[in-house]
Amino acid sequence: MSDEHFDQDAWLARIGYRSSRAPNLETLQALVLAHSSAIAYESIDVLLDRPPKLDLRSLQDKMITRGRGGYCFEQNMLFRGGLRSLGYKVTSLQARVVRGLDIDAPRPMLHMVLRVDLPQGSFLADVGFGNLAPTAPLRLSPGVEQGTPHEVMRFIAMGDELTLQSRLGDRWEHIYRVVLLPRFDAEYEICNWFTGTHPQSPYLNNMIAALPGPNRTRLTLFNARFNVRHPSGRAERRTLESMDDYRTVLRDGFRIALSDDDLRTALTNVERRGKSGPPHPFFA
Repeated sequence: MSDEHFDQDAWLARIGYRSSRAPNLETLQALVLAHSSAIAYESIDVLLDRPPKLDLRSLQDKMITRGRGGYCFEQNMLFRGGLRSLGYKVTSLQARVVRGLDIDAPRPMLHMVLRVDLPQGSFLADVGFGNLAPTAPLRLSPGVEQGTPHEVMRFIAMGDELTLQSRLGDRWEHIYRVVLLPRFDAEYEICNWFTGTHPQSPYLNNMIAALPGPNRTRLTLFNARFNVRHPSGRAERRTLESMDDYRTVLRDGFRIALSDDDLRTALTNVERRGKSGPPHPFFA
């Protein structure tokens, strides 16, 4: 299914966007916030042994029609389809995740991001990075602090790559290094298969979800740990203890429409495969 078959009206209704469709910076800012706030980051299909499909027909069926979320490849491919349908010039890129690691950590390119070219310059758009997805497009210029509806962010140069950082409290935290070379969709298919099937993939063994919340909060779920992080750094933590707890948090907190059968199977797999100890650094 090509980008030309993207159902623009259905996507905009799903994310609650009702304003201008002109392909400019103001619209892009509103779309990034609307999409990232409406469609949760989640990888429950991987936990259910269903490696995500990346064709636009499948992405629209899952995230628009069936009310699910998705992880980076799904989210940013859907968002790319929406942007292109509106007339934006979009280039597909990849990034090396260094969240919780040294800035120069030798990491594979397992994260998808987008470059959007506008008269004002080139901007990064990313609606698919767990608990720190930027809720605004970011100018791809190093050394400039940029506000978003949530955190202040910046890029710093690291060789030929740009490291995205987020200011959390009084410290700057590394997120990922953007590789500026355009990528082909076949490369995402390879990465998607790896992250969706490798036995050591955190997604195969854990229930994971994240969503930007109101008043600059961030909601995260890692197995039974449900957190609401406030801009001050204070976090409200809750341990989910029953299927009803999970159902309520997924529905009301993350807006994820999951059937009881899928939820039951997911929790069984978490119990059988899930890892103890602290959550993955993406979702700390």
